[in-house]
Amino acid sequence: MSDISAGHRQAPRELVLVRHGESAGNVADRVAREQGARRLEIDTRDADTPLSEDGRRQAEGVGRVLGELPENERPSIVLVSPYRRARETAEIALANSPQVEHLVVDERLRERDLGIFDGLTGLGIREKYPEEAERRSHEGKFYYRPPGGESWTDVALRVRSVLGDIRSEYDGENVWIFSHQAVIMSFRYVLESLEEEVLMGIDNDTPMANCARTIYRAQEDGLELVEYANTRATDLADAPQTHEQAKGDEGADA
Repeated sequence: MSDISAGHRQAPRELVLVRHGESAGNVADRVAREQGARRLEIDTRDADTPLSEDGRRQAEGVGRVLGELPENERPSIVLVSPYRRARETAEIALANSPQVEHLVVDERLRERDLGIFDGLTGLGIREKYPEEAERRSHEGKFYYRPPGGESWTDVALRVRSVLGDIRSEYDGENVWIFSHQAVIMSFRYVLESLEEEVLMGIDNDTPMANCARTIYRAQEDGLELVEYANTRATDLADAPQTHEQAKGDEGADA
């Protein structure tokens, strides 16, 4: 039995989790890793990082996906991370969707806070904070919390809180969420009661592309996973499929 149905019959009709389009931070991370740099070359704070041009095209592809859907499968409620890249993705995707009156911005859907590691590559972390790099290696990606930042388990606590509100407020609705990779993976962890090693294996072996959709539908025993990391949006937009390499805590957008 899934977490969302335990002791409670209310649930959205459909829950669709959309990762934001490629951001300027994703591009800077890729360039830094290719160049063997210690730090990303980007001036904005993480919350203000915009989409790249490819990211905007990917978001347009999500809009085309929406255009393909029958009316009863289109979103009636849209929740979004307050971070600029997620909000831009939602705004572009929903530009031609008048049935959605406004976005519900929820700070619990924000990106995982990397603390002192923010803006550093893996090489930069190991050189500047070797003791923390060793501690991270020992504790593992799921439980490790960088100083001033969050672990994946911290993000999972936020997700549990959001799901509680979704249960009580959006019963029977088609709920779409525009957020970030670690947040979406935490939804999988909570909804499917996944073990740590299973979750980390999925994250490592099947990287989540920008603007990929992960879809749950209501069944008698709760929300059931229908599709993970669907990339129809980038196909429709003829946009490049972009995602991070497996890297633990090393990038700008985990």
